[in-house]
Amino acid sequence: MRDGAVRWLSPAGFFTMRWWEWGPADGTPVICVHGLTRTGRDFDPLAQALGDAGRRVICPDLPGRGASDWLPDPMLYQPPVYVAALSHLLARFDGPVDWVGTSLGGICGMGVAATPGNPIRRMVLNDVGCFVPVEAMARIRDYIGDEPVFPDIAALEAHLRHIHAPFGQLNDAEWRHLAETSARPAKNGGVTLHYDPAIATPIRAQEAQALDMKALWGLVKQPVLLIRGAESDLLLEETAQSMAAGSNVQLAEIAGAGHAPALMDPAQIALVAAFLGQ
Repeated sequence: MRDGAVRWLSPAGFFTMRWWEWGPADGTPVICVHGLTRTGRDFDPLAQALGDAGRRVICPDLPGRGASDWLPDPMLYQPPVYVAALSHLLARFDGPVDWVGTSLGGICGMGVAATPGNPIRRMVLNDVGCFVPVEAMARIRDYIGDEPVFPDIAALEAHLRHIHAPFGQLNDAEWRHLAETSARPAKNGGVTLHYDPAIATPIRAQEAQALDMKALWGLVKQPVLLIRGAESDLLLEETAQSMAAGSNVQLAEIAGAGHAPALMDPAQIALVAAFLGQ
C-alpha cells in the first residue's frame, strides 16, 4: 500500500485530499469511494485483491475524513463539493477509470458518471440507488454528528460492531481493521472516530426527507453492478428492481447484510473483480 495526495479547490480555498493506493502504477485505475462516516481504508481487502490482479486501485479519504483536510465551513460537506474534490483526482488520469462507490461514494459516482466527458468506464454501486427513503435518511441523521470518546480501540470496535452490524458477517480481524483505521486520538485522551463531526451539519440543518436522484440516474449510461444488502433500509428492493430494468445494470443481492455490504468477503470481492474485468 502507498499513499498520495491531491490539492483541490473548494469555495473556501485549496485543501488536501489524501488517498491510499494499491497495485502497479501503470494499471488501469479503479477509484473506490467510501460511505458517509468511513475512510478509504475500508477497501483494503478489495484493493489488495484488485491490485494483485494488475489494477491500480486508489481509495481516497473524502474531505473531513481520515487523513484528508477538514473544511472550515460545515455546509461544504455535501456531495457536489465531494465531486469537485474527486474530479481533481480524476483529472490526473488520461484514460478511463472504473468506480466502486459505497453509499455516499456511490452518490458521488453517479454525479461524476452523469457529467459529459467523464472518464468512468464501469461503476459498482454498493447499496445505494436513485432513491433513498425518508426513514433511512432519518436513521443516518440520528447517528452522526456526535463525537464519542472511547478509552481504547477495543471500545471503539465494540461501537462499530453495533452501529455497523448491517455490514454483514465480518470476522474478528476485519472488525479490528475497521476499528484501527477508524480511530484518531481524542483531545483529552482515548480515541474517537476519524472524521470531522461537522459533516453532520448539512444533514441536521433540516428535517429528514427522502433523497430522489432519479433524474441524475437517468443520465448514467455506463455498465453498472448494483449491489444490495438483502436487509438494506437504504436501497429498497423495489428501487433496486426498477434500476435493474435498465439494460446497463446487473443486480446482485448479498444475503445476511443490510446497509452496506463490507466488500471484504472473498465472494463479494470476486463479484466486483469479475464485473470490473469484463
